Amino acid sequence: MHLELADVSKHFGGVRALDGISVEIERGSVHALVGENGAGKSTLGRIVAGVLAPDGGRVLLDGTAVSFRSPREALDLGIAAIAQEPSIVPQLTVAENVLLGSEPLRAGFIRRRSLRREYEKLSASAGFELPGDAPAGRLRTAEQQKVEILRALSRDATTIVMDEPAAALSAPETAQLHEIIRSLSAQGKTIVLISHFLREVLELATTVTILRDGQVIRTSPTSEETEESLVLGMLGRPLTSAFPDKVGPPADSPVVLSVRDLRAPGVAEASFDVRAGEIVGLAGLVGAGRTEIARAIFGASPPEAGAATLGSGLAVGRSPRDSLRAGVAMIPESRKEQGLIFGRSAIENVSLPRLGDFCRIGFVRRGAERRIARQMLERCAVRGAAYSSPVRTLSGGNQQKVLFARMMLCNPNIVLADEPTRGVDIGAKRAIYDLLVSLAADGLGVVLISSELEEILGLAHRVLVMRRGRLVAELEGPQMTEPAILAAAFADRSAGGAAA
Repeated sequence: MHLELADVSKHFGGVRALDGISVEIERGSVHALVGENGAGKSTLGRIVAGVLAPDGGRVLLDGTAVSFRSPREALDLGIAAIAQEPSIVPQLTVAENVLLGSEPLRAGFIRRRSLRREYEKLSASAGFELPGDAPAGRLRTAEQQKVEILRALSRDATTIVMDEPAAALSAPETAQLHEIIRSLSAQGKTIVLISHFLREVLELATTVTILRDGQVIRTSPTSEETEESLVLGMLGRPLTSAFPDKVGPPADSPVVLSVRDLRAPGVAEASFDVRAGEIVGLAGLVGAGRTEIARAIFGASPPEAGAATLGSGLAVGRSPRDSLRAGVAMIPESRKEQGLIFGRSAIENVSLPRLGDFCRIGFVRRGAERRIARQMLERCAVRGAAYSSPVRTLSGGNQQKVLFARMMLCNPNIVLADEPTRGVDIGAKRAIYDLLVSLAADGLGVVLISSELEEILGLAHRVLVMRRGRLVAELEGPQMTEPAILAAAFADRSAGGAAA
């Protein structure tokens, strides 16, 4: 299927998301779309997949103009989509989610055995180990992403739009995904790959289109591009350094967070300290317990044993509200599921945890709320739609910055940042890195959880490696290398004692 977009435009209120986009996507190719958050990549992908209708221009399949009123209509013509934020039905099983809408039926009832067989065959061919009878609502973000991928594969689509498919996957899972993409391309299927990982784009894509401010900068073979040339096209300027300069905390910095013998769901046992001005990186495979530690400290999943205490001796972890009042803030792993209220404005999302401060006799003083929230949003360089517009109209990078603005409004002493740059482009990543480093420079303690080892090594002063719910290694200075982290993360149980 030859796909063409001709002079496509799209507006959201007063914001022009796409401005006369023209792109041709060849049959059987892996065509990448790259650009900063807000450049129009995801909007373009949603138009191709029938999620959005263009305000102007045409979409053509094999030379024939088409107009999709829903993703179902696009799917009927062989176009499927994998969204950046997983969209599952939590009450259904994994198999039911994957085959949703195409279940084997008899007299109007689902044939359970046939459904299981179809799912197991599909799962085996993709190489994903996900139990089909597991409740989908209990899956981690990375596992939900696998469900999305399997759902698209089950539709036997000829064109698949993948919006940040590897954002929540571990390194082995990402390698697995890359093999699936190569296999689909070899079968003649067309992949529209939207990705912030430029190395991934150069490895997988045959063609790349660079977008900036809703316009096409250029379309070219990836063989003619480098990471540097892509960055220059995306930003309009070279990126001198991916990470800010690393300045460690003073030698006499006090401990601001002390975790001792902590046990919680997903955490077997953990003990560590964080000092003022220090960024401590938590590394490990997906499911190793990194998020679970952060949630236990924050009180989102109260500890079963042990304790987390502040430098003042105050215990935290009873509830998120108590933790916020004590000076512990958290950037959650999923801004969609755990972070933002997408139907509310950026201002309302920022002011939410301190809404009582803006109330008088039961009414919100909107002027004071707007003034203070706007200061935080500007400090975090949130751009795009108006601050009074629903936060869903913002790009992924700006949505993430809204979370930082809300966190900073709480004046924390400890920041737990769980995958803070997930689904964020290289320019917005640098802005978030600068925010994290500035927080540490102001004397805050930062716990950074990231599946990107380059990010951990580029920002952290010290790295703690987790495996199976335990801290198994602590790395500092010259010990902090990618091989050392991977060796600790993948080591078997017998090596656990030595690694620790």
